[in-house]
Amino acid sequence: MNTHVVWYRNDLRVDDHAPLHRAVAAAGRDGGGVLAIVVVDPMFFAQTRFGFDRIGPYRRRFLKQSLVDLRQSLRSLGGDLHVVRGETGDVFRRLSESGDIASIRFHHEYPPEEKSLERRVLKLAKKHDVEAHVESPDTLIDEDDLPFDIRETPEVFSKYRRIVEKKCDPRQPIDAPDDVPPAVLPDGIEATPIEDLPELADTAESSDRGVLDFVGGESAGRQRLDDYIWDGDHLKVYKQTRNGMLGADYSSKFSAWLAHGCLSARRVAAEVRRYESERVKNDSTYWLVFELLWRDYFALMVAKHGRHVFTVGGLRREPDYPWKQDAERFDAWREGRTGFPLIDANMREIAATGFMSNRGRQNVGSFLTKNLGIDWRMGAEWFEHLLVDYDPSSNYGNWNYVAGIGNDARGFRWFNTIKQSKDYDPDGDYVRHWCPELSDVPKRFVHTPWEMHPSEQKRCGCVIGVDYPNPVVDLFKSADRHRAEYERAVG
Repeated sequence: MNTHVVWYRNDLRVDDHAPLHRAVAAAGRDGGGVLAIVVVDPMFFAQTRFGFDRIGPYRRRFLKQSLVDLRQSLRSLGGDLHVVRGETGDVFRRLSESGDIASIRFHHEYPPEEKSLERRVLKLAKKHDVEAHVESPDTLIDEDDLPFDIRETPEVFSKYRRIVEKKCDPRQPIDAPDDVPPAVLPDGIEATPIEDLPELADTAESSDRGVLDFVGGESAGRQRLDDYIWDGDHLKVYKQTRNGMLGADYSSKFSAWLAHGCLSARRVAAEVRRYESERVKNDSTYWLVFELLWRDYFALMVAKHGRHVFTVGGLRREPDYPWKQDAERFDAWREGRTGFPLIDANMREIAATGFMSNRGRQNVGSFLTKNLGIDWRMGAEWFEHLLVDYDPSSNYGNWNYVAGIGNDARGFRWFNTIKQSKDYDPDGDYVRHWCPELSDVPKRFVHTPWEMHPSEQKRCGCVIGVDYPNPVVDLFKSADRHRAEYERAVG
């Protein structure tokens, strides 16, 4: 009974991994081994409420690559990664009953489903006299360092940020262990080779239009960290470029590796601090850490409000807003056929690559909810299906925000996609990249192609209603109509 289990979840790395670090220390004290385990639970591969696969092709590929990389890292340290298919509770029941397990260690996670699994694992461990150690969530600021109880987390981000910046510093990341003493699965529990997992069959198509080839795993994540901060020296202008849409380096693109835990937020912050010490400290270096605080904040909102973040009324408990579930218009939105180039370009990008810029996410979310009036959960679930950087707290927190039912909500706010297009894609390069039917449309019409005279449409090979769709709504009238509905519903 000297096997120490590390339950890997959304923390797929060996660097800055407290459960692994402490399991190795415990094994060193009692001469035991470390059993690193991943459970492939069917609940995470089920369908969403609106019928989408919860884990779509891009995240499946990234997850598979991440597991392969983690296995290689553990093997290089003397250990191994054991992937077990099955219901999480059943797997840990068999582990706990085996008599071989001294302890179980894992990072706490806030979303309701993840918390429910944790409670079951802890209950089983207690029943079978197995030690269980739950580490602080995989956030920038350690839960134990917060200067307030989670239930007292401010409802406005700026207030939260001011408190945390004044009173908290991110902890230094923990280096990977020098070695990991091996352990084997107890009798009766079988591992499946990662390459043979049917849940992770790679069906993703590669697009040569994508901004970056997102390769899963800690090795690729650390390489991206080096490429962006050090080799490319892009951090010094991050604040000025972060709202871009086209290209690999307008933003850090760390989100996919953070979402799967291939990078820790603390490691990213430590590299920023080192960059400030060795090269330059400016608004851009501050702003990258600022964005990591937003990531923490969304996690804390889920910790505080629980399931409400995922229900139709959102954080503000606004269940009476008359959201529509218009399948025809929703399909036009998700397939990039709305007739608004910025919306269509972004939706085609996410469908082809699993990624979309933050500026794009704000615009398409606003358009779906404020111009089409469609149930925000349909958009959130489509993103859950497609995004390579999906994590529950950030995705649903952002959708709460753009739908007007989240924190920092200040009445009916919407993104004027025409203005946004001209501000953030002034020459139309982005929309032409993803909507090639607009390639020869003059710059003055590239964001409003329906304004072209029919003769000009023919001249540039983009006849509206034939080569490119008519707008599905009047942008301003639809916003006014849904503003009125919003105000009647929420006051």
